[in-house]
Amino acid sequence: MKFGGKIIAVWKPKGPTSHDVVQKIRRITGIKKVGHAGTLDPLAEGVLVVGIGRQATKKLGAIVQKIKEYEALIKLGENSETDDAEGRKEKIIITQKPSQSEILQILKKFKGRISQIPPKYSAIKLRGQVAYKKARKGESFELKSRTVEIKSIKLESYKWPYLKIKVITGPGVYIRALARDIGRELKTGAYLYRLSRTRVGNFKKEKAVRLSKLPQVLKKVKINS
Repeated sequence: MKFGGKIIAVWKPKGPTSHDVVQKIRRITGIKKVGHAGTLDPLAEGVLVVGIGRQATKKLGAIVQKIKEYEALIKLGENSETDDAEGRKEKIIITQKPSQSEILQILKKFKGRISQIPPKYSAIKLRGQVAYKKARKGESFELKSRTVEIKSIKLESYKWPYLKIKVITGPGVYIRALARDIGRELKTGAYLYRLSRTRVGNFKKEKAVRLSKLPQVLKKVKINS
């Protein structure tokens, strides 16, 4: 079978970067024109939509705008400089642990169109420089807030200091920032402990290709570069 490009959902495991997945597909196919729709941090796992070939990569911009579904485990009682488990932690003195009903009330505040400041350790550019590079150098800067949409947010479980939520979002939402802001509202501090992206548009976890299966899946098709 020969066609202008192929779009597949890959299940990125925890550890490799999204770019690592792209590079692996380039090596397998011999095609340089490979891209992905929506970066997943190295500590996150989940659905990474990849376009292989010129025609496929042209469609990735539209896919980035699709809804995304996440399962997030948030740790309360600490802040992280990166808003996730990778960064240096700061313990918060807690006088009273929040109840489940309090958490449910706080989560309601995040449903709908909200204002969100992206993490400083992100790939957003600030006057031509990538934010995380500036942060790693210890430079002082502020990122502007932007309006994003949380279509659904549901508490899956809560046992101090961990709460698990399922979130459906529009484009541009940082789940790390959401975890951080939930902690601020609860006055407990919080960071994103674990993240799994289970859906991007019509691409779902159940149909995503594992990295180990990529060679045999990709060798079945020929793709025009």
